[in-house]
Amino acid sequence: MDELQKSRQTIEEIDKEMARLFEKRMDAAARIAEYKKEKGLSVKDSAREDALIEKNLGYIENPEHEGYYVNFMRNTISISRRFQEKLLSGMKVAYSGAAGAFAYIAAKTLFSEAELVCKHDFALAYKSVESGECDCAVLPLENSYAGEVSTVLDMAFSGSLFINQVIDLPVRHCLVGLPGSERKDIKKVISHPQALAQCTDYIERHEFTTKGFGNTALAAERVKEMNDPSVAAIASRETAEIMGLSILDENIQDSGINTTRFAVFSRSENAKKPEGRKDDEQFILVFTVKNEAGALAQTLNIIGAHGFNMRSLRSRPMKGLLWDYYFFIEAEGNINTVNGQDMMKELGALCARLKMLGSYNTYEA
Repeated sequence: MDELQKSRQTIEEIDKEMARLFEKRMDAAARIAEYKKEKGLSVKDSAREDALIEKNLGYIENPEHEGYYVNFMRNTISISRRFQEKLLSGMKVAYSGAAGAFAYIAAKTLFSEAELVCKHDFALAYKSVESGECDCAVLPLENSYAGEVSTVLDMAFSGSLFINQVIDLPVRHCLVGLPGSERKDIKKVISHPQALAQCTDYIERHEFTTKGFGNTALAAERVKEMNDPSVAAIASRETAEIMGLSILDENIQDSGINTTRFAVFSRSENAKKPEGRKDDEQFILVFTVKNEAGALAQTLNIIGAHGFNMRSLRSRPMKGLLWDYYFFIEAEGNINTVNGQDMMKELGALCARLKMLGSYNTYEA
């Protein structure tokens, strides 16, 4: 047997073993897909993929092979991702609004193969997950310009669901109207009150009258139904395309960094591994404190003493209890370490009520 035949035989033996390992890897990917469905996690995890490639590069001894191996791994991960997307095609994801609304865009970005289920308000979307009708819900937490979405925060405190993923979605508002209409024709603009607030400068500059609507996509649908060339909506480009409306002006929001943070709510908590990197993980706590002097300060001191950096602290009134409040904290770090669990024990002894709402990585849209 000459060297060519020997090399070919070696490759055939390696290919046979690789085929066996490929099936084993895909079986593992299927189990991961099931886990992601249960926890309400999207298939793509760029940070995890990059970390895996960087780690596996350490197994390559010949520097000439490194670039080819990176391509091999990226193709393998891409195949695994497509397989998981196929398995998750029956997943049901609730959102509030209509097709083309920003919640729809966020849900579609995270769960491209899932069935998106439209609900008329935040509460119905949330309850559809609690009841088991849907696997998860994509709901807004806050907008960088208009602030927190109080209804969602209240449900997060009082409800049973967990947050396992967050997506930062840039908000780019458009003025949309009937085909053939022009901006100079517009007299009245309708949209969600927050969208109107986010475009105040533009609205005032053009002296439009305004009217609030349930959400941006429904406002665009109403413009189509009215068939009045003097009425326009503030909505997304996707909404205009879905409704068959014309884009009369783009990027009309006051702030160039206008972003809405959407959270994925699901029935099960996604507990991060203790060895997870501290700098790319965050968590949310909601709690009440005892009606004692310095109770809140003690709570914050405990969090700081354990080395967790608080990104935000909010207070919200508790329904049914006059002048009583709960607190909503977002902090950086992996809370599933021994240090994190020790902190939770200390907080539990001090807080009247304490809930770990979830730990997550932020998905950049």
